[in-house]
Amino acid sequence: MPAPTAETRTGLVRRARKIDRVLGETYPDAKCELDFDDPFQLLVVTVLSAQTTDKRVNAVRPTLFAAYPDARAMAAADRETLEGIIGPLGFFRAKTESLLKLSAALVEDHGGQVPPRLDDLVKLPGVGRKTANVVLGNAFGIPGITVDTHFGRLARRFGWTEETDPVKAEHAVGDLFEKRDWTMLSHHLIWHGRRVCHKQKPACGACTVAHWCPSYGEGPTDPEAAANLVKTEGRA
Repeated sequence: MPAPTAETRTGLVRRARKIDRVLGETYPDAKCELDFDDPFQLLVVTVLSAQTTDKRVNAVRPTLFAAYPDARAMAAADRETLEGIIGPLGFFRAKTESLLKLSAALVEDHGGQVPPRLDDLVKLPGVGRKTANVVLGNAFGIPGITVDTHFGRLARRFGWTEETDPVKAEHAVGDLFEKRDWTMLSHHLIWHGRRVCHKQKPACGACTVAHWCPSYGEGPTDPEAAANLVKTEGRA
């Protein structure tokens, strides 16, 4: 059932929060799908996850951190050896360069530790707001909204914002929710985007929040046809 065309601000907030609550019930195990043991590992694997799958990043993670357990070790890494470890992820030369610069900056500016502040994180080489918010929310428990392609797509389909710029979308959506809910909201939308609300052919007929979605009907509404499109797990 589409949302009302003349939705009030209060109505939008209530609908948005209802969608998030239902998605939380749909995905009670929603979490970051990148494996990590500490803030440094999460920062590195998030940088590595660009243009590849979480599953591939998780596969190289044990070898990577066995060789380079912290920023000091990675900053001193032999470039060729590091390239060999992350080679399966693609764009390995550029990613190696990013990791070397990132680790060096952590050592030089933060004593080898990952800073728990957005302003400091986004100044690190290769770290943007999306990566920073992933680290803040999942490694430090500091609420942040992660606007990846899934989050942005669903926020627009749900009619929460028309913004395509990630930073503007982050602020627009953040205004609809309590700050304490931002990190889990990100997980809920990302999990739903990976499993049901696909870019091509969203599984509308199998969607638990279809009743509150103004984009219902963009994909198959027949329950059986939609069920065939559902993925039991995400990119990981």
